[in-house]
Amino acid sequence: MGKRGPKPKKIINEEWSANLAYAIGLLTTDGCLSNDGLLIDLTSKDKEQLLNFSKCIGIDFHIGIKYNGNGDKSLRIQFKNRFFYDFLLSIGLTPRKSLIIGKLLIPDEYFFDFLRGCFDGDGCFYSYWDPRWKSSHMFYLEFTSASFNHIDWIQKSIQKFVGVNGHVSGRKKKTFFQLKYAKKEALVVIKKIYYNNKVVCLSRKKLKIEKALKIEEKQQEKYIK
Repeated sequence: MGKRGPKPKKIINEEWSANLAYAIGLLTTDGCLSNDGLLIDLTSKDKEQLLNFSKCIGIDFHIGIKYNGNGDKSLRIQFKNRFFYDFLLSIGLTPRKSLIIGKLLIPDEYFFDFLRGCFDGDGCFYSYWDPRWKSSHMFYLEFTSASFNHIDWIQKSIQKFVGVNGHVSGRKKKTFFQLKYAKKEALVVIKKIYYNNKVVCLSRKKLKIEKALKIEEKQQEKYIK
């Protein structure tokens, strides 16, 4: 009889928590599963993103370097584990997921931790002064996906939990879809994904939001006066 390979080990705790849900959000946006049933990859230009993933998973992963076809540099974590790979399949992640991903099996109580991971992965926040109205400060929170079914599920989940609708654009181009929340609705979602100061997150995005909200607060004080 030939020698058997090492028995697979469960190296990651699959019990749901805020940190696990956040890590799943990062994998949903910036991660991929290979076709071999083992390899899990997370790629980002933000080292903090990968360190956050390691913290949430509870493993000090090696961070490697990856170059694309244009020679652009990114950082990545790669690891093999059949147990965690199968767990990701069980909640709805698949190889080549970008265009076909839909609803994921995320527990309701951890949905906004998951959403924060999605935002840190492929989300966007921007603010500006609208020239059409004097002293009109606008800001938007945005989530992006190449799958309409996935962005539709996120929109419906947010509406179910906090009652705001947002708006999906990109239906005509059908290359990627953007779910946007403007000002009042954005503020509702922001308060849910950053529900305390200790949540794991990408600091540069959180700081950008905090700066915009300070401007908005000052504007509201002017109106009160």
